[in-house]
Formats: sequence, C-alpha cells, structure tokens
Amino acid sequence: MSEDNNFGSGMFMGLLVGGALGATLALLFAPKSGRELRQEIKSKTDIYLNDADKYIAEAKHKASDMINDGKMKSEKLIKEAKSKSDKLLKDAEKVLADARSKTDELLKTGKEKLDQKSGQVKSAIKAGVDAYKETKKV
Repeated sequence: MSEDNNFGSGMFMGLLVGGALGATLALLFAPKSGRELRQEIKSKTDIYLNDADKYIAEAKHKASDMINDGKMKSEKLIKEAKSKSDKLLKDAEKVLADARSKTDELLKTGKEKLDQKSGQVKSAIKAGVDAYKETKKV
C-alpha cells in the first residue's frame, strides 16, 4: 500500500516539476518582451507554488489522518488484549479455587479415613492386648 502512495507522490512531483520546467522553457522561447516575460514567469511561479502548497497541505492532512487511525487501532488492540488477559486471569483464578476446593475435600476425606483406620488399628491392638492378658490369667 505504501509503494502505491510513494509511486503516486513521485508521479505527482514529476508532473509538477516537469510542468514548471516546460512552462519556463516555453516562456523563455516565446517571442515576448522582457517585461511581459518576467510577469508571465512570476505568474506561473506563483501558480506552481500555490499548487505545491496545496499538495503539501493535503499530504500533511493525510499523514495526520493516518496517524490518528493508527492510534485508534492501537488503542483498540490494547483494550482487546486487556480484556482477554482479564478473562484469562479470572479463568485461572477459578481453576485455582476449584483445585484448592478439591484438595481440601480430598485432604478432609483422607484425614477421616486415616482417623477411622487408626481407630480400627487401636481397637485391634487393644483387643489383642486384652486377649493376651486373658490368656495369661488362665
């Protein structure tokens, strides 16, 4: 896209310079008096300077528009990226909370089973000790 703009700019500048050069040569070789020639050269120079000023103003305006468009697009991209990162962060927090909840649940279940098995082992040991004592008494 920028190659087209460069080509167009170069083409316009070439036409502008070529036109000015051609007009100047035509004036120089035209059969006119010095005063008429100088007035015509001044007139044509003013016209070409005005055209150049218009071209420069238009180029500045287009550049300003392109800069503003770029700023708007970059702000939009930043806003979208922030939104997506916030969503990812919320999703990650939810996954972490779920993992903590499941871990707490598994830990609680594991403790209960451990307490239950521990109670069973204690009961079995006590029963074994009691049985041993009974056999010793007899």
